[in-house]
Amino acid sequence: MADPDLSPSGQQASGPMAPLSVRSKIHSLDGLAALARRAQQDGKTVALCHGVFDLLHLGHVRHIEAARKEADVLFVTLTCDEHVNKGPGRPVFTEQLRAEMLAALAYVDAVGINYAPSAETVIHAVRPDVYIKGSDYADADQDVTGKIRSERDAVESHGGRLVFTDEVTFSSSTLINKYLNVYDPSLQHYLETLRDEGTLETLLGHVERLQELRVLFVGDAIIDEYDYVTPMGKAAKENIIASLFHGKELFAGGIIAAANHAASVVKSVDVLTCVGSADSHEALIRQTVRDNVTLHLLQRDNAPTTRKVRYIDAYSMRKLFEVYHMDDSYLHGELKQTFDTFIAEHAAEYDLVVVCDFGHGLIDGKSIDLLEKHARFLAVNAQSNAANIGFNMITKYPKADYIAIDANEARLAAHDKVSDMSEVVGEMLPRRIDCPNIIVTQGKHGCLVYQRDQGLHRIPALTSTIVDTVGAGDAFFAITAPAVALGVPMKLVGFLGNAAGAIKVGIVGHRTSVEKAPLVKFLTALLK
Repeated sequence: MADPDLSPSGQQASGPMAPLSVRSKIHSLDGLAALARRAQQDGKTVALCHGVFDLLHLGHVRHIEAARKEADVLFVTLTCDEHVNKGPGRPVFTEQLRAEMLAALAYVDAVGINYAPSAETVIHAVRPDVYIKGSDYADADQDVTGKIRSERDAVESHGGRLVFTDEVTFSSSTLINKYLNVYDPSLQHYLETLRDEGTLETLLGHVERLQELRVLFVGDAIIDEYDYVTPMGKAAKENIIASLFHGKELFAGGIIAAANHAASVVKSVDVLTCVGSADSHEALIRQTVRDNVTLHLLQRDNAPTTRKVRYIDAYSMRKLFEVYHMDDSYLHGELKQTFDTFIAEHAAEYDLVVVCDFGHGLIDGKSIDLLEKHARFLAVNAQSNAANIGFNMITKYPKADYIAIDANEARLAAHDKVSDMSEVVGEMLPRRIDCPNIIVTQGKHGCLVYQRDQGLHRIPALTSTIVDTVGAGDAFFAITAPAVALGVPMKLVGFLGNAAGAIKVGIVGHRTSVEKAPLVKFLTALLK
């Protein structure tokens, strides 16, 4: 990044008045802030544009030209690669290349890269007199990012104003989808078919309808701990690998993370779960949940809240090993009675009940009977993990309205490790479970969608960039279960779930949940 020693007019602060090179117009956020203060102290007004600017086109140029007329100095900032939520293969151009393209425009005095997830960070640093957005953001209710209101508030908090340009508009996503081959051929063909069918408008309409739903989530609360280390080598006197500890993060996972994903798209979520009296991490859980999530926390005496500690190579982000802290015996006595009574008395009050069964002792056969009896719509995910493999199969639920499991869990339930997965999903599982809607996720191979009387469909994966797979299946399930309950066609449900999963594998642990705005942006970028 260039040092902030340039005047906003595009000339060096001292010495000959020579034109700046393109790269020297690119600054850090602190550098932009310093330039803005200097310009404003000199009595000049500062305008700011912000966007992704992937595939710079005429619409961008006209927008920036119009923005330049609003102030004496124009800064343009762009979203860093990490926070571009526009689907696989995006951004096409790296953040540095996008910055150079913008800096090459004569209208632009300085360029910066925003490494935060929203423009508000830039706005608070630069404190522009004018913040410029395109006309497609003028109607806040139609803003798919959901951010224009908060950006307006940020600008006005520093005495600035928000202005919308009214120039010709194009869509980078549409141009990229039409003219650049950023997807593999099979995915490209699949997306073209969906575009030809007008899927985007239909799918976004379904997403909006999810806001009508009240949902009960039932399942195990889990604390996911990430301990970051650097392996140093074999210990001198023991047959062990010594590692240097750097730090750790704790996340509310399990049913809490799943509920947060769903809460971004539905009206409200209630959570029925259990924590331990020892190392409960209840404060973390309560501060993690979204505002529209209500917790019904039971407490198991003399036991911890299940905590899974993963030791992670701080350089490669690869997981080295994990340690479980838990009591996975079944609930009993008064605690068991309270849990089952809640299901019996309240399950029918919700539009659907979503069960995330991690197999850690919360849900037994009697609880399953009550769920099947009282839930108006029952969605189930029964997970296999190191603590329960072979003992927590989806077949423990004889009847459900929707199930979603991964390929290995499907094979365990079908007692078959060799047959084609289409046979496992389309024939074997339906014989073992009374369920009209089944999805089996297959990682990089996408998912298989089964609907009774409609057959089997394969939905391709929507990303090949993976940061962390923890919780990806939970995100898929949490977003798709309400859609199935609303009667969304299963082919669209699978696509929606793959989009949610693609977003989740780009998130470390549960630092954030799958939010509605990025999900809508992702879908829009794929299907424009």
